[in-house]
Amino acid sequence: MNSFHETVGELPYLTCNLPGTGGVIKQFDEDFFVEEVPQYLPTGRGTHVYFTIEKRGLATLAAIDLIARALGRKPREIGYAGLKDAHGVTRQTLSVEHVDPAQVESLSLAQIKILSVGLHTNKLKLGHLAGNRFCIKIRKAAPSGLEDARRIVGVLATRGVPNYFGPQRFGVRGDNADIGMAVLHDDLELAVTLMLGSPTAADHGPMRRARELFDAGDFHAAADAWPRKFAQQARVCRTLVTTDGDFSKAWRAVDHTLRKLYVSAVQSKLFNRILAERIAALDRIETGDVAWKHRNGACFLVEDADVEQPRCDEFEISPTGPLFGKKMKPAKGRPGERETAVLETFELSRGEVRTRDGTKLDGARRPLRVPLKQPEVDAGEDERGAFLRLSFALPPGAYATNVTREVSKGAES
Repeated sequence: MNSFHETVGELPYLTCNLPGTGGVIKQFDEDFFVEEVPQYLPTGRGTHVYFTIEKRGLATLAAIDLIARALGRKPREIGYAGLKDAHGVTRQTLSVEHVDPAQVESLSLAQIKILSVGLHTNKLKLGHLAGNRFCIKIRKAAPSGLEDARRIVGVLATRGVPNYFGPQRFGVRGDNADIGMAVLHDDLELAVTLMLGSPTAADHGPMRRARELFDAGDFHAAADAWPRKFAQQARVCRTLVTTDGDFSKAWRAVDHTLRKLYVSAVQSKLFNRILAERIAALDRIETGDVAWKHRNGACFLVEDADVEQPRCDEFEISPTGPLFGKKMKPAKGRPGERETAVLETFELSRGEVRTRDGTKLDGARRPLRVPLKQPEVDAGEDERGAFLRLSFALPPGAYATNVTREVSKGAES
């Protein structure tokens, strides 16, 4: 079985011919600010309380856990439109039903501020947002950083931002897709071993000790070694103890949501491979492409590239890449051949992505590029020193790291 050995940082740049700024990103939480652009505003009536929070140094799901506990509710009762990671300052809207708005407004939690509260008629669900607005500071940039950044942002504003899946998609250890690939090839022992053993430089303290005990075959001690917040990992270890090392049953002890995440990481990695092959021409339509309409997300098969290219030049449409699955619309011609080739490289079929445990994904198309909206580049200085500042907006599902990596060409974060 082939391994997804490359990291997101090794993917090719669209602006490879332009020098980057270097520097450091996310040195402080305040250096990375993201604000959701809502798809709609609360109407002022209804049973669902919508509340906008500002969190810092805290992932969305961790914030939801704290809020749910404070309100005496379960985390699944809290609605959200998008997930944001822990590094930075985030403003986003959440919802909860049948709660006194005053109770929400009076919440006092570390790392979380309640900015506004309103009422609406439905629960906020994943994807219910128009996009995200970012303000990012790069510190310790090269002396020519401001002009370098402006040139790169100019290219991205014209040609689009490469729509790679970011490193968040592949986990702290970067091996989510390797676990998913092992599952698709029915190697559940490898999948569980990657999940619970095989320590890397990313593992420290009790987590590293737990992985080392797992690799030594002491599943009982490994279960006890996992910190409390890794209850799922401990449960899988205990399943191995009670089933005399049955890795199939151990895998079924993993929550379905997490099993699905691992398999979807394979989709994401294969998409990144296709985009990497087309990066130099991501704004060129080919006959056989499945094109994306940026106005509404609808897709259509391109029968004549020369006819459709002017629409691509105007950023009305873009070529797409595959998120493989049963319901995905396949490309034809040369684009279709690329998709078949990348599947064959990893000994997969074009059919439904399905595993023995029933984990499956329908599949979809994803644009190879997204528009960079309202871009601004400037420089300044605060109490922590000089910085370059990037301000821009992106559609839902697009990663700000795809802008910062092009601008910085390898800044530390």
